[in-house]
Amino acid sequence: MKKIDDLMRNAVCRNVFPGGVLLVSKKESILFFEAYGYANIFSRKIMTRDTIFDLASLTKPLATTLAVISLIQQKKLKLDQYLGTVLPLFKKSDKGNIKIKDLLCHQSGFPDYRPYYEKLCKLSFKERKTALKGFLAKESLQSLPGETALYSDLGFMILGLVVESVSGMRLDHFVTDLIYRPLGIYDIFFIDLCLGFRHGFFAATEFCPWRNLLLEGVVHDENAYAMGGIAGHAGLFGTAGGLYILLKELLSVFQGSKISKVFRKELLVEFFKRRNNTDRTYGFDTPSPTKSSSGIYFSKKSVGHLGFTGTSFWMDINNSIIIILLTNRVHPLRDNNRIQAFRPELHNAVMEFMSNA
Repeated sequence: MKKIDDLMRNAVCRNVFPGGVLLVSKKESILFFEAYGYANIFSRKIMTRDTIFDLASLTKPLATTLAVISLIQQKKLKLDQYLGTVLPLFKKSDKGNIKIKDLLCHQSGFPDYRPYYEKLCKLSFKERKTALKGFLAKESLQSLPGETALYSDLGFMILGLVVESVSGMRLDHFVTDLIYRPLGIYDIFFIDLCLGFRHGFFAATEFCPWRNLLLEGVVHDENAYAMGGIAGHAGLFGTAGGLYILLKELLSVFQGSKISKVFRKELLVEFFKRRNNTDRTYGFDTPSPTKSSSGIYFSKKSVGHLGFTGTSFWMDINNSIIIILLTNRVHPLRDNNRIQAFRPELHNAVMEFMSNA
């Protein structure tokens, strides 16, 4: 795997990202697991395989979506259920007939992003969740539910609220107690900012001008930060090793090689299906026809997701391949977009190696 090692080293040298961790597995065997560069360019803290990353939007598939799966398994929620039946505030609005499945595959009609944090941070912390619900309920839809696919943070903010309303548990407590801990995973978690700084070996992200702070062990996403670090669209932290345990569980259950105490095969099969007129499944991405971040070799039935901070995973469920790439590409500033060209180059090199191995 010299070519892959060289690509990662060169990426650090070319400032694609200050540092990163790459994990590659096939058929439940780890073939490559190495760390490169720096977790913090100012302190010169070296990246390690155990470095904890701000996973950003990997929160959507690996926390919120899995929580929805769990609630469906418990028969507390349905894919065709209307939002208005779960969150009463939405019942009499034009959003009451949005289905849970519309939110999962980004076809709810909600816009992609709104800087709610600007208003939320002027309120006391106790007022913020109620205020957020109000903002979302009043938000103008950009299309009819189920009509158009538009990647939306707002849709997953709502799904996080759905999970909490249906379960009676805060999102972080739910996924920790019902998903991560039962699988023996201790290094995937949310950070409750109300409890203060959490100790750990974190990769630094951006120097945030709004917070006047170099972010390290503090969620990068501003809206998630305003909500205390716990939200349905962002806020999850984790290591490559922790992600591997979780993804390996999903893959083995999907393939029927393992009976899980957490997930059921029939639901994973349903959630991993590409939905009509979109490149998405329920909660996950699939390789786009052109210019996919996964490169050109992943099968059409692959699933994955990207995170704004420089994180990603791709899982080829036909060929039992998992590639996890965690970087701090937004460190120290978010305008570094070199990773867009690097991701497919790396994935192609890994897949070419494995096809010849």
